[in-house]
Amino acid sequence: MPFSLGPRAISAGYRLAAFESIGSTNAEAMSRARGGERGPMWFVTSEQTAGRGRRNRAWIAPRGNLASSILEVIDVSPSVAATLGFAAGIALETALRRVSQKASPGSAGTEHMQFSLKWPNDVLAGRQKLAGILLEAEALADNRLAVVVGIGTNVVAAPEGTPTPATSLAALGVDVGAEELFSALSDSWAEFRGVWDAGRGFGDIRRLWLERAAGLGLPVAVHTGASTVEGIFDTIDEAGCMVVRTADGRRVPISAGDVYFGAAASAGAA
Repeated sequence: MPFSLGPRAISAGYRLAAFESIGSTNAEAMSRARGGERGPMWFVTSEQTAGRGRRNRAWIAPRGNLASSILEVIDVSPSVAATLGFAAGIALETALRRVSQKASPGSAGTEHMQFSLKWPNDVLAGRQKLAGILLEAEALADNRLAVVVGIGTNVVAAPEGTPTPATSLAALGVDVGAEELFSALSDSWAEFRGVWDAGRGFGDIRRLWLERAAGLGLPVAVHTGASTVEGIFDTIDEAGCMVVRTADGRRVPISAGDVYFGAAASAGAA
C-alpha cells in the first residue's frame, strides 16, 4: 500500500513527497524550502536512516516505522511558530487513537488504550514513548518563516536503551501499517492546524493539549542543562512553557528541558 494523503488533507491543498528510504524527512523538507518550495507539503518514508530528535539525538526509523515531516511557510514570529508543535501532538494523538480503534473495533485492549502527550514533544502509550516530534524553523529570503514539523512514530519496532522506555504499535497489539497511520495523521493535521490558525487559536490548542497531558498535577523534575527544577507540573502557559510549582510556592516557567515524572522525579532523575 503506497503512502497517500487523507481526504481532508487533499481538500485543504496539501501535497505529498513519499520516499522508499531517505536520510531525514526534516532535512529534505527544509532543503526544499530553501530551494523555493512553499508548501504545505508532507515528506514521508517508512525507512529513515539519518534522522534527528531533540538535542541532536539520533532518530532512526527502521523499515516499517513512520517518519514524516510537514513543511509550512507562514508569516509568524519564531515564538508563535513554536506553539505549532502542540497542535502536532494533538494531531498525532488523535490519529493514533483513531487507527487503534479501527484496527481492533470493540477490542477491550484498544478501546481503553490511553495515549498522552509528554511536554514538550513526545507521545506516550502508558509510560512508554511511542512517538516524538521535532520542530525546526528558518527565515527565508522573502521574510517568511519555513517551519518543518518532524513526526516519528514507532509502528513496528522501538529503540532500546532510550532515556524514556519506548514501545511500538505492534508491541501494543495494534495491527496497522505506517501508510494507514500517515493518512489519518495528514487529516488530523489539517484539522488541528486549522484550529491553531497561525497562533490565533493557541488558546484552544492549549486546552486540548492539557486534556491529554501526561503527569499534569504530579511531581516532576525538569533538567534544563545547568540545573534541575523540581515541583508539581502545574500547567503550560500562553507561550507553551511548562509551569512548575516548586515547594516554596513559586510558579517557574520552563521553555526547554528533559522531563521526568513519578519515581524518576522523586529521585532527581539521576
